[in-house]
Amino acid sequence: MGNTASCCVSASPKLRRNAHSRLEPYRPEPELSREDTGCNLQHISDRENIDELNMEHNPSDHPRATTMFLSKSQTDVVPSNKKVREKRKSLYVNHLTHILESKQHPSGPMRRKYSSCSTIFLDDSTVSQPNLKYTIKCVSLAIYYHIKNRDVDGRTLLDIFDEKLHPLSKLEVPLDYDKHDPEQKQIYRFVRTLFSAAQLTAECAIVTLVYLERLLTYAEIDICPANWKRIVLGAILLASKVWDDQAVWNVDYCQILKDITVEDMNELERQFLELLQFNINVPSSVYAKYYFDLRSLSEANNLSFPLEPLSRDKAQKLEAISRLCDDKYKDMRKAAKKRSVSADNLVVVWWSPAIIS
Repeated sequence: MGNTASCCVSASPKLRRNAHSRLEPYRPEPELSREDTGCNLQHISDRENIDELNMEHNPSDHPRATTMFLSKSQTDVVPSNKKVREKRKSLYVNHLTHILESKQHPSGPMRRKYSSCSTIFLDDSTVSQPNLKYTIKCVSLAIYYHIKNRDVDGRTLLDIFDEKLHPLSKLEVPLDYDKHDPEQKQIYRFVRTLFSAAQLTAECAIVTLVYLERLLTYAEIDICPANWKRIVLGAILLASKVWDDQAVWNVDYCQILKDITVEDMNELERQFLELLQFNINVPSSVYAKYYFDLRSLSEANNLSFPLEPLSRDKAQKLEAISRLCDDKYKDMRKAAKKRSVSADNLVVVWWSPAIIS
């Protein structure tokens, strides 16, 4: 009978060593410079990171960049230690005031609400359904800080936003209209009037702030006493058309602002879009960033959202929503998880002996 041997035959280790010994020793070639190779391209380490630069200068496009209004508002914030001491002092004073008022007036209102084991206080504002009144207040406060802490570096004032060239009312514009910064209450009344008359939502207010900061970044202009009304009006006009399903027409704003013409509104919208480079996309991550930064702004300025005790119905709704989201993400995780290979479909390489006659 013939001998049996494996079909996969390899050379002997000694033979391999002898074969390598006949090869010439390795000699590294000298490195060639860029001039010798004729390649003048920059190395990847020498190139600028475009994404980081855009993220730094375009916070309305990148979710990780700090919003402009929050950075400008922090210039007026007192030092951290002093702020903490004042906050503790205010809490202590409010607590003592509540104790005194409860003794003098048992049915008097509570100055500050504290959660306990039996009662939990929550505000009715969420990222998907913000509180309209307080969102408008926060947006007005953000615009106020934009105007107050603007960069005075001689930036040009575009004619389309100049209130003297395009007045919103027939009243004569004062000569020093560009000298006095508006108060936060004045900005709030202007924005609230437009939102109430046009029946806009709180989400539209957040998108308005996104478009406003995007305009300041793209057009390289500053919002100032001379142009803040028309910039805010253009941002609200655009946000209402992009966000709301039933958009407000330009002629409807002429019913709110009696002395403005439809042609002026059309030109304002057209130039606003051109200055935005027709970039009206607002990702959900950017929207959420602006919402939470507005909440941070409200807390830093003692503009707290109204608190209400958590009722049984609201607790059940929150539990149902969280359970629904949990089930949804479970299904997504299952779909994304890679399935292991079944043992039935497993292919194994078999080594069979060969008969050499």
